Amino acid sequence: MDYDFQFHFIEPDQSIADFVENLGTFHNRSDEAKEVVIIPDGRVDLFFMQSPSKPFHVTLIGLETYPEEIQIPPYTQAFVVSFKPIAVEYILQTTIADVLNTAKELPLDFWNFKADDLQNFEFCCTKATQKIRELIPLKTDERKLKLFELIYASKGEMTVNELSEKVGWSSRQINRYFTKQLGLSLKAYSTILRFRASLEHIAQGRLFPELNYTDQNHFIKEVKKFSGVAPKELSQNKNDRFILLSVLKGL
Repeated sequence: MDYDFQFHFIEPDQSIADFVENLGTFHNRSDEAKEVVIIPDGRVDLFFMQSPSKPFHVTLIGLETYPEEIQIPPYTQAFVVSFKPIAVEYILQTTIADVLNTAKELPLDFWNFKADDLQNFEFCCTKATQKIRELIPLKTDERKLKLFELIYASKGEMTVNELSEKVGWSSRQINRYFTKQLGLSLKAYSTILRFRASLEHIAQGRLFPELNYTDQNHFIKEVKKFSGVAPKELSQNKNDRFILLSVLKGL
């Protein structure tokens, strides 16, 4: 375990749980950069961050479809809100199709956060929760809420046609919505969620497919596609490079 790199994630207040998956913080206390691998997880992340090399800034990170190695500078501190995709339309009130596998800087005064806020995780959580509550519209499209509820509950294993029938929304309209708002198809997104669900098993050392993969080779191929390594190497997670896996292990 890398004791110089600390992180903590919590589930959101129930009042914002339809739109937010978790709230978190991380701090690289080392005087050296921390190498991590960002792997697709189906979430949209809003970062409030600062380091000696880069003053306070706010970044919105879109969905990822492949792994990416990044360096977190020394003494970087951050607060992060991890959104469910439905929040893109209703809370962020934007589209992230243009930031697939990338990110964009937001105004420094976004949500009125300040650099000093990052010193107090509980304060950040309270401030973000209050802001998100204010942004939740009085009325949301029930089809969209149910769609994402089913996608999450099935861990990406329901087909587009099955989802279409259950929510009363045509497959064509659903895919148009996903492409316009998120930059990828529903099927592509569901594949990412299935991979992420597999991470829970891999984190526990179960290196065989437990979801609807065709066979072991299909499973290994998909894990490599989204993480860059085979399931065994991923489960070893040397130097806590795969932060999401570390979180799943409860480190």
